[in-house]
Amino acid sequence: MPATPSPRTPSWPPKSAPRLFVERELADGGRVELDGNAAHYLARVMRVSLNDIVVLCDDVTGEWAARVVAAGKRSVSLEVVERLREREAVPDLWLCPALLKKDRFDLVLEKATELGAARIQPVLTRRCVADKLNLDRARTLTVEAAEQCARTALPELEAPVKLDALLRDWPAERALFFADEEGGEPVRNAFSPGSAAILIGPEGGFDDAERAAIRAHPQARPISLGPRILRGETAAIAALSAWMVLAGDWRG
Repeated sequence: MPATPSPRTPSWPPKSAPRLFVERELADGGRVELDGNAAHYLARVMRVSLNDIVVLCDDVTGEWAARVVAAGKRSVSLEVVERLREREAVPDLWLCPALLKKDRFDLVLEKATELGAARIQPVLTRRCVADKLNLDRARTLTVEAAEQCARTALPELEAPVKLDALLRDWPAERALFFADEEGGEPVRNAFSPGSAAILIGPEGGFDDAERAAIRAHPQARPISLGPRILRGETAAIAALSAWMVLAGDWRG
C-alpha cells in the first residue's frame, strides 16, 4: 500500500503574517511596543491576536519573526523570536530626480524603493512644477513600498536641494550620470559597477544654463535613455532598471 502522506509542514513564518518596519533596532528576545498607526494596522486591519506572528524589519539588522504577546485597541506588544534574514546588501546607487507633480513623484519614490536605490535625493530645478516635498509623507511611501515588496532595507531619503547646490557639493568619487534628452552615451556603454548616481530632469527638462552647468561638472556623464522622449517618472524608473541590469545586483 502507498504510504500515507504526512501533513504539510506549515510555512514559517506564515505567508499571511503582516510585515512592518520599526524604528528601534531588533534583537532576539527583545520586546517591541507598538502604538499609533502601526498598532491600528495590526489590531484593527489585520486583526492579530495572541501568539500570532508578525514580521518586523529595522533597516539595520534585517528581518525578524515576532510573536504577539498582547493586543489591545491602541497598542500591540510583540516578542522577537527569530531572525529570518540579514539586511539585504544594496548597490551604491543614488537617484537624484527633479521634483514632479505629487502623484508622479509618489510613483518615483515607490518604484525607486522597489528597484533598490540606496539614496533618493530630490532636486529643485528652474522648470520644476513642484517646489516642496512633505518628507514625512514621502518616507511613509517608501516604507510602505518596502513592506509590500518584502524588502529588508530602506533608501535614505533626503530633503530637496537646488541643482547648483547639488553640483557644488558633489562627492568627487561618485559618478553622476545625467539623463540628457538632447543625447549622450548609451547606457550599455556608460554604466559600470561602482559608486554612482543618476540625475533626472523635471517635466519640462533642464534649461540651457542648467544643462551647460551639469555637462561642465567633472563627475557628470551625459547618457541617453533611448530614442524616445520619456516623462520624468518614466525616465527615473527606466534608468534605475537599466543600471541594475548593467552595473547593479541584477547581473547575478
